[in-house]
Amino acid sequence: MYDIGEYKRIEGSALKIQDERRTEMGILIRGGRIVDAATDTDKTGDIYLEDGIIAEIGQKLKKKDGDRVIDAKGKLVMPGIIDLHVHFRDPGQTHKEDIKSGAAAAARGGVTTVVAMPNTTPTIDNPDRVNYVHNKAAQVSGIHVLQAGAATMGEKGTELADIAGMVKAGIPAVSEDGKSVMNTALCKEAMRIAAECGVPFFDHCEDIDLRGDGCMNEDENAKRLGLPGICNSTEDTIAARDSLLAIETGAKLHLCHCSTKGVAIMMKMLKAEGVENVTAEVCPHHFILTSDDIERDDPNYKMNPPLRTRKDVDALIEGLKEGYIQVISTDHAPHTQKDKTGSMRTAAFGIVGIETSFALSYTALVETGILTLSQLVEKMSYNPAQILNLPCGTLQKGHPADVIIADIKNPYTIHKADFV
Repeated sequence: MYDIGEYKRIEGSALKIQDERRTEMGILIRGGRIVDAATDTDKTGDIYLEDGIIAEIGQKLKKKDGDRVIDAKGKLVMPGIIDLHVHFRDPGQTHKEDIKSGAAAAARGGVTTVVAMPNTTPTIDNPDRVNYVHNKAAQVSGIHVLQAGAATMGEKGTELADIAGMVKAGIPAVSEDGKSVMNTALCKEAMRIAAECGVPFFDHCEDIDLRGDGCMNEDENAKRLGLPGICNSTEDTIAARDSLLAIETGAKLHLCHCSTKGVAIMMKMLKAEGVENVTAEVCPHHFILTSDDIERDDPNYKMNPPLRTRKDVDALIEGLKEGYIQVISTDHAPHTQKDKTGSMRTAAFGIVGIETSFALSYTALVETGILTLSQLVEKMSYNPAQILNLPCGTLQKGHPADVIIADIKNPYTIHKADFV
């Protein structure tokens, strides 16, 4: 655990951590609007932090000598955001991102815990590589960086990785993210071992044979631009297959970056049937943008899964509203400028998002009345904590002092030059 410092709105936008270790004094956050989905709390009050935990919540709390006092009047005080899906590119691709820069970006976005995907170079597929990330994060990161472990060696889909060994090394989840385990029997065995070890299986749902050389959604916009498309069944078939495998094995399955109406319908059906061990996440770009926004062959719009149609977006939003899509994550996937130049045919898949996820989600979902603020906190903090069985994601007394303060009064324009 680490000690959270103050988060401030930067240029009217996201949140930024002051990288200060303050174990020698308490922190009194005074007069903020405290929002905690875990306890259905939405009220004005004070929070006192001491020795890395939430020591007291109440009205007009008294400061002690040497305490730091933060005036949060007119601002939101919430549990730190937990992003279940990021790519920090470390080891091997640190020219795109590394643990230090990724953690700084996360903190600026109010994200206090992340799960880093294992498709690095080399792949995180053994305990030594898990230890590398966790040891480096302990030295350079101001947030919790949790490293997921690959399901197969090198993510090649032919031989299982040392899942049990990586769990002992501290992985919070197993994931083949970046691709699916196409061998169904091997995927089932990986889920069985994950269930036996008590960790969830995070699922990138993509039938690689159906995807082919597709680079955007298969629809009229792809035809207009003359670009190869990616059909919805590329995602839907694997989501259906792996949901059935999870039901059979008892594995805790989490469907990553869902983008289709089909997956939303599946999640609704699973909830109606009382299936509790399958959860799903959606990213801001998938519930805000559609393929209609792609006016030209622009690699900035190339992501995997791709931007879908309005009917898909509407289904995802409905899933968030009704609760059968439980989590908002980012799939934060930075690349170099060179990687995102040229045609969508040849450019890399990926979009950044960790600095802007709260601001975008608040604007698109809360200000429009789709979600309450408490429901947004639930999907960005509480539900992710429950999936990983973490003690954070709440502002209850005795829990970790992973606290963020957000100023939502001043609009701002997102610009890449402002990203850390």
